[in-house]
Amino acid sequence: MKMTISEIKKLLKSNEVEPAVLEELAQDTRKGVQQALKSYQNRLLKQQQLKQAFDKRFNYERQLWQDNVKQVAGVDEVGRGPLAGPVVCAAVILPHDFNVIEVNDSKQLSLEKRESLFYQILDQAIDVSVGIKSEQVIDEVNIYQATRLAMKDAVLSLKQVPDHLLVDAMVIPVDVPQTKLIKGDAKSNSIAAASIIAKVIRDRLMITYDQVYPGYDFSHNAGYGTQKHLTGLKRLGATPIHRKTFSPVMQYL
Repeated sequence: MKMTISEIKKLLKSNEVEPAVLEELAQDTRKGVQQALKSYQNRLLKQQQLKQAFDKRFNYERQLWQDNVKQVAGVDEVGRGPLAGPVVCAAVILPHDFNVIEVNDSKQLSLEKRESLFYQILDQAIDVSVGIKSEQVIDEVNIYQATRLAMKDAVLSLKQVPDHLLVDAMVIPVDVPQTKLIKGDAKSNSIAAASIIAKVIRDRLMITYDQVYPGYDFSHNAGYGTQKHLTGLKRLGATPIHRKTFSPVMQYL
């Protein structure tokens, strides 16, 4: 007796269907069966592509591990461009068997996906730390230097002392060997994991600031210069969390 289409769809939700069963389904002429089979094949192909990309993003870490560099930390920042709020940096040390294959550059991920991956990273990581520099520090030393200081704080706050750093496009003022990678969050899982941690934490901070300073839409724009943010600036002026050395904030002090 043939399985119903509903039963077949339930069966194909698994990623490990016997080849003989798949061959049998391929011969089934029912349209619904062929559609379900195609969806199954597409899902497996996507998973395979994700896994291949994930493995490629571990090239730098694996080379270091093979050279007996045991603790490799990825470091990344979020918030260099906004008109308001702090710059947030994270440092993450991943285990050799880390397997959250959807970890990628935080800018490529949806809000929901970042939130999900945030907890998976925290669950599997050997160590995670964060460094934050306020808008006051940014105004005092400039955004580039504030970012370097936040990265330094993140690295020095790790409980495990890293043997090497993989850093997204920066050089951190710490006495640890490091590799600077341009667009590192797309080249290294450790940096990508750090970008997700930093992004989620900073977004949560800006949601809180939206409650403290309503009218700028901080919960949606994270302090970037969107139209609603600029309208709020014109109508309400600058808040204590605005970067006073950034244009056009200077116009509304």
